[in-house]
Amino acid sequence: MKKTLCILFSAALVFTACSPKADDQATVFKKINEEVLANSKAYETLGEAIETIGHRLTGSENGAQAEQYTYDLLKSYGMTDVQFQPFEVESWSRGNIDVQIGAKGKLETVPAVTLAHSPVSADVTAEIVDMGNGVDADYEARPDAVMGKIALVYIGTLPDSPKGTPGLHRSEKTALATKYGAIGIIIINQVDGGVLLTGTASVTGSLIPIPAVCIGKEDGMALKESLAAKSQFASIKMTNQSGLIKARNVIATIKGSEFPDEKIIVGGHLDSWDLSTGAIDNGIGSFAVLDMARTFQALNLKPKRTVQFVMFMGEEEGLLGSRYMVDEAIKNGTIDQIKYVMNQDMSGNPAGFGTGGRPEAEAFFKAVGKEIMAIDSTTYTNAVSNGAGLHSDHQPFMLQGIPYTAPSSRLDRAIYGCYHADCDSFDLVNKEHMVNNVRFSSMMLYALANAETLPAKKLNDAETKAFLEGHDLKLKLQIGGDWRWDN
Repeated sequence: MKKTLCILFSAALVFTACSPKADDQATVFKKINEEVLANSKAYETLGEAIETIGHRLTGSENGAQAEQYTYDLLKSYGMTDVQFQPFEVESWSRGNIDVQIGAKGKLETVPAVTLAHSPVSADVTAEIVDMGNGVDADYEARPDAVMGKIALVYIGTLPDSPKGTPGLHRSEKTALATKYGAIGIIIINQVDGGVLLTGTASVTGSLIPIPAVCIGKEDGMALKESLAAKSQFASIKMTNQSGLIKARNVIATIKGSEFPDEKIIVGGHLDSWDLSTGAIDNGIGSFAVLDMARTFQALNLKPKRTVQFVMFMGEEEGLLGSRYMVDEAIKNGTIDQIKYVMNQDMSGNPAGFGTGGRPEAEAFFKAVGKEIMAIDSTTYTNAVSNGAGLHSDHQPFMLQGIPYTAPSSRLDRAIYGCYHADCDSFDLVNKEHMVNNVRFSSMMLYALANAETLPAKKLNDAETKAFLEGHDLKLKLQIGGDWRWDN
């Protein structure tokens, strides 16, 4: 008969050969997979929130309802450490708009939407100047072209643009137009079908000095043709609201079993714009984070490091919630405890994960990816990208040298046409894609939180500066006022 052998090393130390061992990573991954496939609530809770709340604009009544809904949802999953992180910031909401365009004296109304952080009141009429992509080179070639006039720019990069043309954000293009003296800016959307896009035109999250509007692709390209033949003018009238608002990040914490002061943050912005329900941007990301929290709680997962599941508010209006979290961590001296960030923004059906521009992390993501592929190799292909970018909630953390990752999503391309638009509704959401994201992201999150050695370390100030320069982010950060170095 086999018996348990207990070997006495000392009076104080006893080793039991058959003592229970923690599950290995492959076993945990299998449990995660089974739990999510059987019990995921990401799709259903997103649908319920959209039906009962609607849009989730920061500072609005809807936004406050969404904050409370997610707090209550996390508590219902049995999570005991769930907190609000309140903050107060200047916010913005749209009012009325009237845009008319045409030859002088023959202006006609054109469908348009106000871009966020435009002035609370504006009434300008001026000649329109086509500034192409609206990047530095366009203005440097004609530095006085938009002085006292209205700039017309394409939101993306026009076909046949010079190689290497930078892809600036709409806020950066607005900042450049303002810098060169424009009194208004019209941005042409790149989506077919007259879709109107909203979003912030402010790099700082504060009011901009000129009105900024978006018009549909067809109207915009027709206007470009008209401008090539003769002068065109625009009248832009608008009213908006701005003032201090209160909002709350929602944070659920599972304390680490060995390194409780080392934090892995997985977050997604809960807020949306008000033209629609924000199902894709960012319902699918934020409600995936909620279901990842449910999964960890259901399986009683206790990785070595502390994991924080965060619903950020205010991302759409300037990364307000994530900036606040980072600023508070700097103030209270806990910024160095944040070891890694996983950002879930419009994420779904991952093929892999990005390194956040840290190639030294690639080996880790590839190795963990092989274990994920052992669970499901039909969807997950272990793709690893090495780019680093801006304009989502990882940015404030990245600027402090904290490494980040994000799923390399394979969403249906058609849904991107409704990004920030009035067609971003629940019928675009693919349940299977959400479930896949929760499965694979939960596995990767566990691997990060339980790793013996993290795939990338926090960079010091000099290293962070070099990293940002190496990824051609300096100019964009300078335009946005986020470049803190002298040169």
